[in-house]
Order: sequence, then C-alpha cells, then structure tokens
Amino acid sequence: MSQPGPARILRLAGRLGFVIALACVLGVVGMQFAGIVAKNVAVANELAATRADIVALRQRKAEQLQTIERLSSAAGAIPEIHEKLRLVGPHEVLIYVRGGTAHVR
Repeated sequence: MSQPGPARILRLAGRLGFVIALACVLGVVGMQFAGIVAKNVAVANELAATRADIVALRQRKAEQLQTIERLSSAAGAIPEIHEKLRLVGPHEVLIYVRGGTAHVR
C-alpha cells in the first residue's frame, strides 16, 4: 500500500536535504584538504629554495676564505695589488692588446 502524498513528499524532502547537507560537508572538507596541500607545496618550494641558498652561501664563504688566505701573504697580495692598480713591478712588463695591436708599457 502506498503512503499518503504529504508524508511521501516530506520523506523525499528529508532525504534530499540530507544529500545536500552531506555534499556541502564533503565540499568544505575537500576545499580545506586542497588548501592544506597547496600550503605544503608552497612550504616545500620555499624549503628547497632555502637549501639552495644555504649551499650557495657556503660555497661563497669557502671562496672568500680562500681569497683571504691568498691575500694574507705577500706572495698573494702583491700580484693582486699590481693587477688592480695596473702597476708594474721589477722585471715585469704590462701588455695591452687593442684591436689586434699590442702596446707594451
């Protein structure tokens, strides 16, 4: 035997309301999960960039320490000074090359 009209409609509306509420809850959970995943990806990218920066800075520090070591002795500092100031020491010749011609100074 079939139920009267209003009771059947009420039961159908209740089920439809439950399905809509469940879809909304699942949608909110899905959006939150997607947001968390996006944040994790962004943090992972930042971490990778930071690690690359650390490697680069350690390499730069090693190069700077080598430069300091080299310039700490006269044997390393004098050639550097001559090159920067374009000075010529005893028994040295400075050669400029321009357009295929050489000029000796």
